Amino acid sequence: MRIILVTGAGGAGRTTVAVATALAEAHAGRRVLLVPGDADPARPGPVADVADTAGAAGPGTLTVLRPDPAGDFRREFLALQARSSTALDLLGASPFEDAELTELPGSRQFALLRAVREAAAGDHDVAVVDLPPLREALTVLALPEQLRRYLRRLLPPERQAARALRPMLAQLAGVPMPARWLYETTARWERELAAVQAVVEAPGTTVRLVLEPGPAAAATLREARLGLALQGLALDAVIANRLLPAASEDPWLAALTAEQHRHLAALRADAGDVLHELPHLGRDPRGPEDLALLAAVRPGLPPAPAPAPAVEDRRAQDGVLVWHLPLPGAVKQDLSLVRRGDELLLGAGPFRRTLPLPPALRRCTVTGAGLVDGDLAIRFAPDPGLWPEPS
Repeated sequence: MRIILVTGAGGAGRTTVAVATALAEAHAGRRVLLVPGDADPARPGPVADVADTAGAAGPGTLTVLRPDPAGDFRREFLALQARSSTALDLLGASPFEDAELTELPGSRQFALLRAVREAAAGDHDVAVVDLPPLREALTVLALPEQLRRYLRRLLPPERQAARALRPMLAQLAGVPMPARWLYETTARWERELAAVQAVVEAPGTTVRLVLEPGPAAAATLREARLGLALQGLALDAVIANRLLPAASEDPWLAALTAEQHRHLAALRADAGDVLHELPHLGRDPRGPEDLALLAAVRPGLPPAPAPAPAVEDRRAQDGVLVWHLPLPGAVKQDLSLVRRGDELLLGAGPFRRTLPLPPALRRCTVTGAGLVDGDLAIRFAPDPGLWPEPS
């Protein structure tokens, strides 16, 4: 299954491009699922324009799956409350009822991740997901991996093996041990987060970046490439949206167009073949006819591979192993590297990620690092006490 994640600068037309992409894929004969970022079905816009045609979009089909942040939060909270009812009764807590619960900040992001997982599990050829603006989108996509790491650190899975010894351990330690329901809840969250992470990291999942050529467009593209590469995600298309016509007799419009096309030239130089251009329609896009004009990328475009880390064995030449991490657009002074056990804490600009070391590098010590043309090369020297002697 192909999953296309659409993000970009705020106000650049992400939702319109996402809907146009979904409609084009359906017209090409595919079964398409559209996951809009706007959860309000009554709000006018491109999602509402295609909602009535969903299910019969040309030769293929188009289905709309709207995230339900409020409903998801209530279900999760009430389920957790039910599982911990014994402990809450001992504390004298008053349980909440469904009607008095309102969603908390962050509910929308988790509902979107749940929708992504459901999209991947469905019977569709393509899923198009309308993500939030770039920074928030990268945060959402990184959540499953980060939360799984937090859960493993706070409640290590191997401690569940001592479940039968928990009463005795509680007496010896003099403190209560975590209850069974807590481990069961953690295990369920771990399974769900792992399923979402598998979808995000799947080879068929790619990202499309929507920009409106302007002073910040080139910087946004560089930031997107860096953040996506750090997360191991592929950028398969950059959409330059709302391009003004090049020829105009109006001096004011001609000057505005000239400035926009200067920024467009910078985007072309940075994006290369993955840049696609969309015209400004002179109005807000409305209806399937307008949306059909805004399918920037040919339907069925094969997913581009994500940049992948690689270990180079240079023991014969320099006595080191080199771990190459692709970080396009990274700046040396904005990089930070900290090794902690079998993990590498990597910071690149505004982004952070904790990477598990490949098995061979866990038996090494870090001896240095260098950044050349977007390639971060970290050198590791084998630890003599952990490496077998050559025969």
